[in-house]
Amino acid sequence: MSSPLPAPHIAALTLDEHSVLRRSPEIEHERTVAITDLLAGNYFVLVEAERQSLQPPYNLHLSLVDDRLLLEVSAQSGSHTPATIALPMSSFRRLVRDYFMICDSYFRAVKSAAPHQIETIDMARRGIHTEGATLLTERLAKQVTIDSETARRLFTLICVLHLKANP
Repeated sequence: MSSPLPAPHIAALTLDEHSVLRRSPEIEHERTVAITDLLAGNYFVLVEAERQSLQPPYNLHLSLVDDRLLLEVSAQSGSHTPATIALPMSSFRRLVRDYFMICDSYFRAVKSAAPHQIETIDMARRGIHTEGATLLTERLAKQVTIDSETARRLFTLICVLHLKANP
C-alpha cells in the first residue's frame, strides 16, 4: 500500500534582504518564527502548474522591487524555468503600516502593561494580520492557491521585507 502524496507546499523559502540593514530583535524573532512555521506546514500550489511544468514541492523567493512584491516560484527539483508572480504593493501599504504600529505597541506593552491591555493590543494585531492575509489570498487567487495559515505567515514576511533600516 503506497502512502499518499504530500500536499503541494513550499519546501524552501528565501527573502531578498538587500535593502534591510538591521532589524529590532522583536522583528527578527517574528521573521524567524514566520519562516520556521511556514516551512513546518503550508499549502501552496500554482494554479497553472501543469502549463508551467512546475510541480511541488516548491522553492519560494520573496522580494520587493519597484513597489511590487515578487514571488519567484521554482520546482525544488530544479527543473524548468521559475514562475514569477508580481503584486503591486499599493493595496498593502496601509495594512503594513498599521501592522507595524500595532506590533510596536504590543512589544512595548509586553514590557510593562497589564495583561488585559496586552490582550487587547494582541487582538488588534491579530485582526490586522488576518486582514492582510485575506488580502494576500485574494490578490494571489488567479496564480496561487494558499491556505489561511500560509497567507498569515507570508503576510508577516511581506511586512518584514518592507522594513528599511533606520538612518
